[in-house]
Amino acid sequence: MKKDTLAFSLFDFCKKRADKLEIYGQESLDEKGEIIPFIDQAAFVTHYLQLKDSDISIPYRDRAEGLLNLWYDFVVGPDFKKNIQDSGVADSPVAMQQYLFPDLFKAPFQAPQNPKFTFIDLFAGIGGFRMALQNLGGECVFSSEWDEQARKTYYANYGDVPFGDITKETVKNKIPQGFDILCAGFPCQAFSLAGKRLGFEETRGTLFFDVAEILRRHQPKAFFLENVKGLVIHDKGRTFKTILKALDEVGYVVPDPQIVNAMYFGVPQHRERIYIVGFRKDLGISKEDFTYPEQKEVTKKWIDVREENPVPAKYYLSTQYIQTLINHKARHEAKGHGFGYDIIPDDGVAHAIVVGGMGRESNLVIDFRQTDLTPTTRIKGEVNRQGWRKMTPREWARLQGYPDDFRIVVADASAYKQFGNSVAVPAIQATAEQILNTLSQHGIIRK
Repeated sequence: MKKDTLAFSLFDFCKKRADKLEIYGQESLDEKGEIIPFIDQAAFVTHYLQLKDSDISIPYRDRAEGLLNLWYDFVVGPDFKKNIQDSGVADSPVAMQQYLFPDLFKAPFQAPQNPKFTFIDLFAGIGGFRMALQNLGGECVFSSEWDEQARKTYYANYGDVPFGDITKETVKNKIPQGFDILCAGFPCQAFSLAGKRLGFEETRGTLFFDVAEILRRHQPKAFFLENVKGLVIHDKGRTFKTILKALDEVGYVVPDPQIVNAMYFGVPQHRERIYIVGFRKDLGISKEDFTYPEQKEVTKKWIDVREENPVPAKYYLSTQYIQTLINHKARHEAKGHGFGYDIIPDDGVAHAIVVGGMGRESNLVIDFRQTDLTPTTRIKGEVNRQGWRKMTPREWARLQGYPDDFRIVVADASAYKQFGNSVAVPAIQATAEQILNTLSQHGIIRK
């Protein structure tokens, strides 16, 4: 907490101390009598404060209110509380609590004031689905993400700390009743197909099972799932058949899924992903009633998302590393493989940004604007003078369609991982708009 202000920044606190802090009290004990970690307490508190004035029934209301009071007493203390009261803030728990956490309501991407629909965000990452659906007038009433660094980025931008591991029943039971759309970019896992029934029961033990189970319990009006395009041919297509059969069994009409490429929706990135959309059977929506958005022409080039100013020398490759990349590519070419680095021309389209392997090296660029190439980290050799550099995290954010006021609050390594794992926001938004149009045409939600 800064000494020159009475307010307390929950974001700064989460960012610096969330992994080291424990707040003790009866309210902070879980069902097993163990202390709820601070970042999980933050999920209760932030979701509650965002939703407490809405019509959503909050299943954890009592827990959240208890934690909020516990936090308040812990953070404020008698001296700080007196200063707040002396400053003229109304002497009521709610007024003081909202004063205590001002940054919660200053996140750059807040829910709309009069939402047209509600949705939940599973395997949320850094909120690509949330960004897209909020842009269309939706309110997120629940989010879940297990990665702590991603949860910090999510909070910094949306004002919610996502709940944790959705495979746990204690997390599933935090989901409110009555939301409209389930969104999930669920990870792909191998299924055990010993029974060969290719349905809901065959998905047990996978992360998709948790999505299907939530659909079965809550029966939202629609869902929107995203995954790598290889899901379609995984295990000779049996995995995909299992998924579609399970979605049918839990009560949904599923129009033919489609592979959608982000580069046709305003970002210069060749990123193909399988989109799966479904509508609850009792709504009277047929497969033919829904159409995926038209994939038009490519309108953006790499140069359109390049940083406006010269980037630091740390993003430029060393001479020795360049030689290693050249040798690596030559070895694979000699074997008839296409593996290795690639340089994206200014008027080109980037390859899909991915985490691990040659993820960054497959999207190198040439940029001569930086003249100070003094190394800022320990490297072998010297910084190259041929302009070879990696893209920056901000450039990756732009390739995924995130606006420039999206806050990058983690180290570069985590930022690359987060953007590489994210969905492409414009392609998600275009498809979600088609979902909403279909629901609106059937009188299920308002435009």
